[in-house]
Amino acid sequence: MKKYQQGFTLIELMIVVAIIGILAAIAIPQYGDYTSRARASGAASEINSTKLAVAICHQETGSLAACDAGSAGVPTMAVTKNITAVTSVTDGVITVTTGATDAAAVALTIVDTPTIPAGSANMVWTNSGTSCNATRGFKAGQGDCP
Repeated sequence: MKKYQQGFTLIELMIVVAIIGILAAIAIPQYGDYTSRARASGAASEINSTKLAVAICHQETGSLAACDAGSAGVPTMAVTKNITAVTSVTDGVITVTTGATDAAAVALTIVDTPTIPAGSANMVWTNSGTSCNATRGFKAGQGDCP
């Protein structure tokens, strides 16, 4: 009896490689966007305790002028994988650099500014940083972005 060799033809292998290449070309950029959004979200979560401390400072002192990092009960934030640099917490304004990046690999920032609307019991935060980037950061209405 003759044995015939069995296996894949070159064309079949080339088709499989082409399909894997197409899937990788789509998946890799999407993964980068996903991880960047996750880091931006993590940074927003990590500054929540400082935002609460600023609100308490304002309640106790009646002004945001004294609400700086390391004073009036406002903590000094630590650097993490989601917050790569803490620029400042001055007069209640929180400025940090996040682990999230834009398409050119430039780190996105969060600049959260508190305001107290007249007659309101709640402090409103507005993010004017570069993290208000719908592709790799926050969409409108998320992360204090207008």
